[in-house]
Amino acid sequence: MKNVILLTIDVLRKDILGGYGKESGLTPFIDSLLNKCIRFTRAQASGPYTQASFPGLLTSSYFLEYGKPKGLASEKILISEPLQKAGIVTAGFHSNPHMSGFLGWNRAWDVFYDSMEDEVETRIPYIRGNIINTKVNNWLSWHTKGGECKPFFLWLHYMDIHEPYMPEKNYIDMVDPSITISQDEMYSLFESTLLKRDASHPEKVALLKKLYDVHVREVDTYVQEFYGTLEKLGILKDSIVIITNDHGDEFGEHGGLSHDDKMYSELIDMPLLIYDPNQDKEEVCDTLVSNVDIPPTILQLFGLEPVSGFEGHSLLPLEDYPQKGVFGEAIDQRSQRGGDINKDVYFYREEDIKIIYRANLDTWEMYNLKEDPRELNNIVDTSPVAGELKSKLKPRVRRWAN
Repeated sequence: MKNVILLTIDVLRKDILGGYGKESGLTPFIDSLLNKCIRFTRAQASGPYTQASFPGLLTSSYFLEYGKPKGLASEKILISEPLQKAGIVTAGFHSNPHMSGFLGWNRAWDVFYDSMEDEVETRIPYIRGNIINTKVNNWLSWHTKGGECKPFFLWLHYMDIHEPYMPEKNYIDMVDPSITISQDEMYSLFESTLLKRDASHPEKVALLKKLYDVHVREVDTYVQEFYGTLEKLGILKDSIVIITNDHGDEFGEHGGLSHDDKMYSELIDMPLLIYDPNQDKEEVCDTLVSNVDIPPTILQLFGLEPVSGFEGHSLLPLEDYPQKGVFGEAIDQRSQRGGDINKDVYFYREEDIKIIYRANLDTWEMYNLKEDPRELNNIVDTSPVAGELKSKLKPRVRRWAN
């Protein structure tokens, strides 16, 4: 039995990776893994920010499935629960406050680190990836001591690309030495522009994107460092690694910044790679898939039976994956503390057609992503299939109220 590792990277846009067509060279190590990966080209997140997306990634469920969440609903089944029950060691390492043990995300982990009791910088409210790697390295070294270890599931999550976009100088010099502003100036840019979602100054948005790019290169080095640990400890040859994001970030594509309650591609497109050390060439899957399919895939990799409460379907074997539409939901997170469930938004996609419904405004949008990848031409009033997609999305709207 192999080990399974889920490596998630906060706010990593799909279109920034070389494997998805970007020629910036910001992810050289991740790109070097492709010849041993299945690369999914049409994977979708189930929500545009952490609280809406991670239920899909770790519980194969949707954000609002049991009403407005105040953390992880007790009815949801964390992937760690059936794994631990089957005797598989479970370990999670991250620094995202929305996924903390205080909110219930620590269920059924043999080891769970969320940095909530550690000191963090005032302006950067997370632990950097090199520290996450050190903690993972220490645990793996202990777990594999003596040369034999029980199969494990490891989840690690890097936060470093996330705002406030304050990369360190060594990474700036590696990517774009023309960036000469100080850390104080970076934070001021964050407060005056990004926090206010003010995309009205193209030069400021461009600078924010440059700082974001530097962080992408930084995280690529952390992934390389992590793989080095797996090789050093002799674990890599026996491990499947799933690499993905939780959501992306916006840089003015639809009038805003960061990641709010929008269902456009810059936020919900997922890079999704399944790395197998025994694979000898890249395999590309163009099937439309969702992050709710990741927990069933993990069970499949361990040879375990599906969980009836999971919404998704195993991605493996590829030929058995059912052709289906994908769905996502979110609420307005900014208009009131904890989010406003009365300002809810949904999307449903089949092939290259996506429909979006903002329930509180009763407004519909529809895009042909093949002809209009930037989602600028709303065809909901002219498309002959608009009615069909509306009818498929409507039963999922506010379903928790019934």
